Amino acid sequence: MTTYAVTGASGHLGRLVVENLLAKGVAAGDLVAVARTTEKVADLAERGVVVREGDYDRAETLATALAGVDRLLLVSASEVGKRLPQHTAVIEAAVAAGVGRIAYTSVLRADDTTLVLAPEHQATEEAIASSGLPHTLLRNGWYTENYTEQLPTYLAAGVIAHAAGDGRIAAATRADLAEAAAVALLEDRDERVVHELAGPAFTYADLAAAITEVTGTEIAAKDLPTAELSAVLTGAGLDEGTAGFLVAVEGNIVAGELDGDPADLEKLLGRPATTLVDAVRAARSVVPQTV
Repeated sequence: MTTYAVTGASGHLGRLVVENLLAKGVAAGDLVAVARTTEKVADLAERGVVVREGDYDRAETLATALAGVDRLLLVSASEVGKRLPQHTAVIEAAVAAGVGRIAYTSVLRADDTTLVLAPEHQATEEAIASSGLPHTLLRNGWYTENYTEQLPTYLAAGVIAHAAGDGRIAAATRADLAEAAAVALLEDRDERVVHELAGPAFTYADLAAAITEVTGTEIAAKDLPTAELSAVLTGAGLDEGTAGFLVAVEGNIVAGELDGDPADLEKLLGRPATTLVDAVRAARSVVPQTV
């Protein structure tokens, strides 16, 4: 009997991985949902899933959370600048608990990318390698939801402002990445496995066209100089740090850092990855039609 654990189980991705593991036949009693706030996953406990407190910032909670776990998915933390010590605490607890394999949600081509978010992921991959644990690196592309969740904004403005030119974004839906993570966690593999998990690539012009097709509202992609985009973002209420980060990502897109091949993702899924149009259609289904 193998026991699986997923950290960040109350978050978007972690919750979806738990659901996928259950759907793929893992018994609820063999699945540990680790969350900082266990009340947020109380419904999983009602279904028989083992729910344990695990706070990346409180190492003492992690030893108990990972006791008896054979395979662990470490979902990367969300607080940029704090991730490495948080991840290191989980890795050290996994070693101490005798976890047999760890999987980690990293970023595309983490070993050689210049993506603005990459350094903490690179350092985490190094920490995992140094731990001696057999491991699977799930190098995830951008979430499609980074864009589709902005659908109301795009529809209200009629324009998608960007500074990425014809740069391609090989984003994938959270649902696809979660299913791929579940499949990878269930596999019996070698000491080190790397999956580069990109989705079907698109440009901002493609995104505008997909929204236009799905909604019937004409949306245009407007390519701006970076300084002008920064002014647009701060004018919309973002602080300068957040605006600067988003503009830096646009530069990464121009450089091809968010482009990729969906082959690895589709191999794990055993099917084509979700298309951009289908992702927009799903987002539209939860947006009031008056928007």
